[in-house]
Formats: sequence, structure tokens, C-alpha cells
Amino acid sequence: MDRVTKPNYYLDIAQTVLKRSTCLRKRYGAIIVKNDVIVSTGYNGAPRGRANCIELGFCVREQLNIPRGERYELCRALHAEQNAIINASRDQMLGATLYLVGEDSGTGELLTDVCSCAMCKRMIINAGIDRVLIRTSPDAYQTVNVRDWIREDDSLSGKFGY
Repeated sequence: MDRVTKPNYYLDIAQTVLKRSTCLRKRYGAIIVKNDVIVSTGYNGAPRGRANCIELGFCVREQLNIPRGERYELCRALHAEQNAIINASRDQMLGATLYLVGEDSGTGELLTDVCSCAMCKRMIINAGIDRVLIRTSPDAYQTVNVRDWIREDDSLSGKFGY
């Protein structure tokens, strides 16, 4: 019997979390883990109590043909990373790992080019999270050392990592 690796175990859970997403374009799931304990989960969707895109039946950014990584202020949703961070206390996040998975909402296909936006990167840095593991295939992932985001400050270079 093959046993799933610990990183893929947590990425599988993040992939299940994304099934709660209410985004019509892309679905993301995130979990924060510290000392082998799941601290928090999050998926992308409208703030509690507000109508989401599934309920409305449309996406403003899609209607306006806005490319990925642009005009987030028009989006109804919080990102999965943001929701996971909001749902945890800072002491639980210090030194933790965030696991992130994305899927195309229409096809259900795994997104292999997922990366945190500039705002989420800042929140992850400020939360004290050490690493981000991003699923790139059903059993592979990329590891990002958050210290690299601090050292390679994209807000100064104009490269926003979208």
C-alpha cells in the first residue's frame, strides 16, 4: 500500500476545501498547518452575508473581460489565503505552512500556475507564515520560502507575480 506524503495529504485537504468556493472563474483552497495540526482553512468567495457570484449568476470581472491579476477591487471575493489568515490567530500562524491549490471553475482542471497575488503575499508575510506549498500536479508541488518574498520585494520592482 502506498502512503500519501504529508505535503500531498495537506494539499489534498486544501483541494477539498476549494470545493466550497463561490467563484465562477477559479476556485482556490488554502489551509494553514503548524506542528502537524490544521490551524485554519479558507476558500475564495464573497464576504459572509453578501451575495456571491454563483448566487448572482455572473462575474463582473468576467463580464468586463479583465485579465488575471488585474482590478481585484472589482471582485466580490476574498482570496483563499486571506480567508485562511482571517480565521486563525497570529500565534497559530507564526512559523506555519500554508498549502494552496487552484482549479478552473468551469472545467475542474487543476491550475498548475497558481501563485499568491501581491496583497496575499503581504498578508502571508505579516501573518508570520514561513512557507507556502502550491500544488502543480496531482502529486507534485512547489515550495516557496516566504523569506524570499521579503528579500525580493516585488512592490519595488513592478513585478507582481500574477
